[in-house]
Amino acid sequence: MTASNNSSRPVVAVLGAGPAGLYAANKLVQEGADVLLINRDVKPGGLAEYGIYFDKHKMKNGLRKQFTRILDQENIEYMGHIEVREQDGTLTLDELEKLGCAAYLIAVGAQGTRKLGYQGEDEIEGIFHAKDLVYHYNQLPPFASQDFAVGQHVGIIGMGNVMVDIAHWLVWEKKVASVTVLARRGPAERAYTDKEMREVVNAVDFDALDKEVNRVAPILESIGQDVAAVKEELRKPLDKAETFDSPTKMFFRYLVSVKKLIPDENGRLKGVEVIHNQMVPRGDTYSPKPTEETEVIPLDTLVYAIGDQVDEGLGLPFEWGKYLTPSGNNPHDPEKPRYEVKEAQADQPRSGWFLGGWARVASDGLVGKARADGESAALEVMRWVKENNAQSPDLPTCKKKLCEMLSEKGHAFVEYADVVKLQDIEQARAKEQGVPLFKFNTNEEMFEAIRKA
Repeated sequence: MTASNNSSRPVVAVLGAGPAGLYAANKLVQEGADVLLINRDVKPGGLAEYGIYFDKHKMKNGLRKQFTRILDQENIEYMGHIEVREQDGTLTLDELEKLGCAAYLIAVGAQGTRKLGYQGEDEIEGIFHAKDLVYHYNQLPPFASQDFAVGQHVGIIGMGNVMVDIAHWLVWEKKVASVTVLARRGPAERAYTDKEMREVVNAVDFDALDKEVNRVAPILESIGQDVAAVKEELRKPLDKAETFDSPTKMFFRYLVSVKKLIPDENGRLKGVEVIHNQMVPRGDTYSPKPTEETEVIPLDTLVYAIGDQVDEGLGLPFEWGKYLTPSGNNPHDPEKPRYEVKEAQADQPRSGWFLGGWARVASDGLVGKARADGESAALEVMRWVKENNAQSPDLPTCKKKLCEMLSEKGHAFVEYADVVKLQDIEQARAKEQGVPLFKFNTNEEMFEAIRKA
């Protein structure tokens, strides 16, 4: 790919080459801008490459083809292996601003992890965040080569599709003895889909599930839920269930919240104390409220599948897991959210800086929603660029400045031509090994393969 030399086109820097960033870049090009696409990882794709379960090859290949068409455009320059952070990254936001781009769109996703505040959660062995495990089995460096010492009796906090993905890995790949889902709410409030649950439903112990639903039945009935109908709904995934060879038994515990982590004498998790919840009215719905009843559930591993937050270390104004936008409605359309980044010291937009995708609202939807929000953010960017007649050097000049910055720091980076080489190498390795997909586990291996090519 050769960068456009059309200096009349403003250059927008897009940080993040996941679905939001890639589709935003495509929309920006359509709207008359050139794009300098800056990515933390060596390879583009983000959530689509490293978040979707690794054996969903048809879905991933379809997305890769779309991304390739976007990146092949001459108006986009891809630069990878560049981590932007305030303290310990490759570059800071202030350094990027020195490139002189017309505007900057942050689409880096939700790279932070939530903590629940339990005593010992950072020290007790066997406590993991779902995202880290997802990155591990999807072979994202450096997670690909890290040792995640999962035990035999695993608890998962959360009841969404991420929980199902973790359970899928534990049942199919790790073949652990048991998986126990810990849910603050009741079975009717599950957030996973039947389609995803088909992958693991044959591991569910339905005798135990019936007993658990019976245990919470009085609470369910008190808020107008039909217990028999709930049980029937929970069995629907069995209609098209996947078969597998695994000893894993899967259990559900409803209306419980983890209260305390219990380590053994070696500092490894041996159980969790949970408190039982009831459901109380809150507006038009019901919310869990703790009772006085507690119990201990033996577990040697606990996974938080409770969603993510943005990375506080990026350098943007941050509060309660979110980057801040100015208060008030969108000035152009009150029905739409605000996409501008808030100034650090004032409740006003930081001139020329915008948010899109999960960087704007963490863990909100999947690829389709990320695409929609990225494209909406791109339109907001272009409105601002045109209204302010924002100027920039041309794309080759902006790219040259970035390369000079990186060279001064002695930092290795990749361009899109390198990514194409790497993809060809990995496809050849997969063919040689007779597997659907091959990935290198470390950035160093990727750079070595590119150099040899």
